[in-house]
Amino acid sequence: MEAVTGWWDDYFWGSVIVLQVFVCSLILMVLFGLIGAAAKLSNNRFAQKLAAGYTVAFRGTPEILVILLLYFGSAITLTAIAQVFDPEVKFVDLSPFWSGTLAIGLIVGSYATETFRGAFLGVKPGSIEAARALGMSNFQTFVYVRIPEMWRLALPSFGNHMLSLIKDTALISIIGLNETLFVAKQAIGTTGKPFTMYIVVGCVYLGFSTVITLTVMWLEKYGNKHMESAR
Repeated sequence: MEAVTGWWDDYFWGSVIVLQVFVCSLILMVLFGLIGAAAKLSNNRFAQKLAAGYTVAFRGTPEILVILLLYFGSAITLTAIAQVFDPEVKFVDLSPFWSGTLAIGLIVGSYATETFRGAFLGVKPGSIEAARALGMSNFQTFVYVRIPEMWRLALPSFGNHMLSLIKDTALISIIGLNETLFVAKQAIGTTGKPFTMYIVVGCVYLGFSTVITLTVMWLEKYGNKHMESAR
């Protein structure tokens, strides 16, 4: 491990970037998943078809390809828009951080869409009827009844989505984001120790995945305990 000695700081800051991408992508994943699920459950056929197209497109396309298309496609689009207002503009692009974060959020959000849709369908009709009998509005019923029950049902699959999300952050190195895998590639070029450097990256991701797994297990235990006490 002597070869890693001079790279600990780089790995640390690379891990910080991984965590930042994970948090931002997680927020986007939940947002896209809820919007997609709401669209699929709506009575609007256009919204249903749009949501279906979203899930088919992002679940059926290789993740690394989505990242590349979004990164280079956003540069072309933003440059074209900017040149409309100022013809002297040569190039405008989206940073690797936000391109990768948005791509991962869209990809995992397409899977979360189906998870949330199934969880919403699993909410007991009796709970909704009881809320209405108590005089709750549709918004109150959604916030205090549908969402809590939906999250309890969606949590096991949602935990898997979070694990996929944290592992997908490694793909962003391909567009130049200075996260742990990118650091490892730089270190290999200097030290010539690929196995050692990739082992460090594996340990970083294993640590993140372990924390996520334990957190989800605790949340599931807490949710089931809460439901049992309510009975």
